[in-house]
Amino acid sequence: MASVATDGPTPGPGADVASAPDTSKMTDKPPAPASASGSADAPAAAAAAAAAAAPSKKMTAAAEAKAKKQAEKAQRRAQAIAAKAAAAAPPTGPASATEAPATQPSVPGASGDGAKGAKSKSKQDGPQQVPGGGRPAHGGKQAAASSHASSQKEKKEAKPSAPLCFSHLPVAKRISLPEADRDVHHAVLTLGQKMGTFAMRENISRLRGTLLAFKEVLLSYEAPAGNSFSRHFVPYVLNPQIEYLTECRPMCFAMGNAIRQIKSRVSELDIDTSDKTAIKTLCKTIDAFIEEKINYAEVIVTKNAADMIADGDVLLTYGHHRLVQKAMQLAWADGKRFSVVVVGDSTGANGRDLAKLLHTEGVKVSYVPRLVELSGILRPGTKVMLGVESVFANGALYAPLGTSDIAAAAALRDIPVIALSESINVDRDRVAIEPLTYNEIEPDKFTGDGFRLLFDTTREEHVSVLITEFETETGNAPPSAVLAILRKQDDPN
Repeated sequence: MASVATDGPTPGPGADVASAPDTSKMTDKPPAPASASGSADAPAAAAAAAAAAAPSKKMTAAAEAKAKKQAEKAQRRAQAIAAKAAAAAPPTGPASATEAPATQPSVPGASGDGAKGAKSKSKQDGPQQVPGGGRPAHGGKQAAASSHASSQKEKKEAKPSAPLCFSHLPVAKRISLPEADRDVHHAVLTLGQKMGTFAMRENISRLRGTLLAFKEVLLSYEAPAGNSFSRHFVPYVLNPQIEYLTECRPMCFAMGNAIRQIKSRVSELDIDTSDKTAIKTLCKTIDAFIEEKINYAEVIVTKNAADMIADGDVLLTYGHHRLVQKAMQLAWADGKRFSVVVVGDSTGANGRDLAKLLHTEGVKVSYVPRLVELSGILRPGTKVMLGVESVFANGALYAPLGTSDIAAAAALRDIPVIALSESINVDRDRVAIEPLTYNEIEPDKFTGDGFRLLFDTTREEHVSVLITEFETETGNAPPSAVLAILRKQDDPN
């Protein structure tokens, strides 16, 4: 038996060299070709020689073929990792273009599934350097655009932040339409924009707008097949509207009370109630709510307040509140003659508008632009009449910033303080003794140098009378009794 030629292929790791036949004496088969590509073809030639010489070693040859495939797979994986690393590294100049071809597969058959996966992944991960051009691939443009958009977003979102002790206080904001939930109705979108920009500022105006917008949502509602109105409307339709409005600006107490009543009415509907009947019922509920809690309440409150104005009174008010304005106009129309001192609030223009309006109707009006020297302002006053945003369960008033100063100064001089509010503004659960728990930050005054609150809390002992649409036995109940009055209205027995 002849020995293996030294210039022939090197046996693979599993080949039996001693039992290999002398290939030079075989005439029926051509001799094994010499390796022209180096060690890369050695395993294949050795496997072929072993298979021809010893058919009993088929398992060993199969193992070698498997090992070869695994080696090729590992090589492709390494090349994919190298391509990813090259894509992640920023280009440093011409060297990047020269090194780029090294990231391409060089193994025959590498254009299969493994190479495609690596190429696809490297495109997603970052810009690719292509041979000769040095320009990033399409994925690189997308990554650059994404990076630019991220930087622009960070700049846009850079907003002043309140100190930690005030970080719980919300700030009204305008939410762009693309950021809104796709389930938000167009009427609610419009309302939210007005609230976020303070184009609709007053609490009852926001309440009325919310109820009318919800009515439009109801009229355009169609329950999906297999869903009942009472189970689908609130979680999937109404709640997205509420969340959007709350993001634009925190809800006032009146809005919260109204929404609770609407949800309670929906829960009372039978599961078999048709959509048409349910929508009709809720629309009637909303109309009745607006008529009773807003329109009727306004008439009664202004009438009761006008009855408390007497001839010769010097009325002092703060800012411009709708109920105070209507009460003074009604008293003047009834023939009562009095004078008014209007103190400008933090917004500046509101008090001036009220002074101009009353002056055009013939009322003698004095306007004080700033909340200063309260002793001099209050000296001629006989009554203080204030409009409020909301009333807490303990009788404290939630009103524009500066209201508590007016009320406290008037109480020290035994000047009656009359507060006007509809009952829908009363919160039956929350109490307050200071303005830091429940409040808002004024958006226009929120800068890196400081901020200003929108409201303050007036303690109930500084208020003589709280006028609502509900009559009492004495006709003038203190604010601390408001919760008892509401409970009596709910259960007359």
